[in-house]
Amino acid sequence: MRWFETPNFDFVSKRKIAYVFSGLLVAISIGTIVMKGLQYGIDFKGGTEFVLKFEQPVDVTEVRSALTVPLGSTPEVKLFGSSTEVLVRTDNEGDINDVEEIILSTMVTSYPDNKSFVEKSDKVGPKVAEDLKSGGLQSIIYSMAIIFVYILIRFRKWTFSAGAVVALFHDVIITLGAFTLLSDVVNFSLLIDQNIIAAFLTIVGYSLNDTVVVFDRIRENSIVHKGMEYIPMVNKSLNDTLSRTIITSITTLFVVAVLFIFGGEVLKGFSFALLIGIVLGTYSSLFVASSLVVELDAKTNK
Repeated sequence: MRWFETPNFDFVSKRKIAYVFSGLLVAISIGTIVMKGLQYGIDFKGGTEFVLKFEQPVDVTEVRSALTVPLGSTPEVKLFGSSTEVLVRTDNEGDINDVEEIILSTMVTSYPDNKSFVEKSDKVGPKVAEDLKSGGLQSIIYSMAIIFVYILIRFRKWTFSAGAVVALFHDVIITLGAFTLLSDVVNFSLLIDQNIIAAFLTIVGYSLNDTVVVFDRIRENSIVHKGMEYIPMVNKSLNDTLSRTIITSITTLFVVAVLFIFGGEVLKGFSFALLIGIVLGTYSSLFVASSLVVELDAKTNK
């Protein structure tokens, strides 16, 4: 990491390039979301869920593959309490008894020597799904509002709050766009459910942490280097924190990459969101949040 011991990169001068790049990604993301629509999971669009009990342990990936064609879509399948109990959630719109019959007959065909039965079943109705969707959206919006107030109180400047919140929206919108764009391309589920909302909130927290570290250094340098011009001082602050930012991002990426590879099918969407979010969070803290602070300060001080 010698490259980052005494860095002197001119981040702020590249802000217009960053604006174009970020603007293009945001435009593509919003366009994809508008044209294709968000791909919701059962939590947010309704469906049925069943808990299957087997005599012997089963592989959830095999169960998911076996049920995809009979149910007409890829169900959510994961272990439920033990290796012989499986939770199956599907958006199949048929009667709950008919869906149960499809699942049990498929299991008989796929596992003739491993008997199974339904321990319990439940239906997530449209009203519940709408409530969950509304709650997920509100959780993200409220977190942004609280973050705006927190940054304002901590740094006493609304420009810092605006820069941080815009950077966070930037990260969440592009991640949503990537999920929508790639939902029919990758071989794992990118449906938006409560796990993905949790991933988005984690991305917000990670990105905010990076941004606050940079803002803290800007505030410290503005006191220590009072005679320095504002843009060189912001650049110095970004370079001062660069080593910490890069090392933290790389080590976190290693952990999330391991989770993505070995964490199983159920965690792939969650870990994929974090992979995108970590990269975007690092980028936005270096090129978006601080650059916006520079722009807004320049406009307000005219």
